[in-house]
Amino acid sequence: MNSRQTIRFRIRFPGHLRTSICQFSARDYWRIEYLKAGPSLEYNLRNHTLNTQKLTGLIAATYTPFHADGSLALSQIGPMVEYLLNSGVQGLYVCGSTGEGMSLTTAERKEVAAAYMNAADGRVPVLVQVGHNSLEDAKSLAAHAQEIGVAAISATCPSYFKIDSAATLATSMAQIAAAAPELPFYYYHIPSLTGSSIDIAQFMRMAGDSIPNLVGLKYTDTKLFEFQECQAIDGGRYDIVWGADEMLLGALASGAQAAIGSTYNVAAPLYANLIAAFEANDLPLARKLQLQSIEFIRIMGRFPFHSATKELLRALGHNLGTCRLPQRGLTQDETNALLDQLSTSAYFSPILAQTARAEV
Repeated sequence: MNSRQTIRFRIRFPGHLRTSICQFSARDYWRIEYLKAGPSLEYNLRNHTLNTQKLTGLIAATYTPFHADGSLALSQIGPMVEYLLNSGVQGLYVCGSTGEGMSLTTAERKEVAAAYMNAADGRVPVLVQVGHNSLEDAKSLAAHAQEIGVAAISATCPSYFKIDSAATLATSMAQIAAAAPELPFYYYHIPSLTGSSIDIAQFMRMAGDSIPNLVGLKYTDTKLFEFQECQAIDGGRYDIVWGADEMLLGALASGAQAAIGSTYNVAAPLYANLIAAFEANDLPLARKLQLQSIEFIRIMGRFPFHSATKELLRALGHNLGTCRLPQRGLTQDETNALLDQLSTSAYFSPILAQTARAEV
């Protein structure tokens, strides 16, 4: 860094959605070191992200709440965020697969992102998923995310016209990331939904040249060897975040420091205890807790998964409505069967029993 370079940074004060841009000479770099201790400061050197701190802990892939008529129920976001933070979640991932981002209009996605930002109020990082089949809409979502001051953006690849090479993926993601150049960018790798089967390690090796603000990857697949390979690229340069809740223990053993998942909405304490057991080298306990996760995820997988999770949240006191089509909701018989089966699971048996007693 030379003294003639200009450092630009953004400040967002708690309670405010918009950010302000400030700049000064690089010779005054010490001022950033002083300022960055502030909880709501985001700071960037032109085309180079200064904030390289990697994500840690559990990040909930948040749900989008709906009224019975299918319209957004934004008033439910505030209480849900308080519940998540009280459960130990350390970040929010908005409008991803769990949040039905692909079932929302572009305008609705902006509303949901702003509502989660307002509710979080600078207490935890908010990451917004901006991927879209239309790159122009994705760029609009990215620019909006930067305007409201989110911590980072993430994007899936277009999924109707399939990406056929790592080079094409890098070119496509570069357009999205360039629309929010002051934000860290995480590619969202979820081949089970996008149908993109490109070599993700190859993409990560080449994408840094065309995406200056690429900082990492949300890895939602089951190939631990590939996850570990991505972690090692350029000496561990990238933040590779795990995305399969039922395999968290294996990811921790492979070096994961953060995880984004949908079941952290309902069982964050279980996963926090799993992480603590792993860090204490208590592998028998860690395995036991992971098996509890596997058990209830297997039960929920017998039903439309995200609709099942929303029904479980409703039973726990958080009414987020049901999912939008093409994801169907559960029938009452299915909801009853879901809760009956979960009430026999190791993790949810005492929780649902306590909830039932409270309702009496």
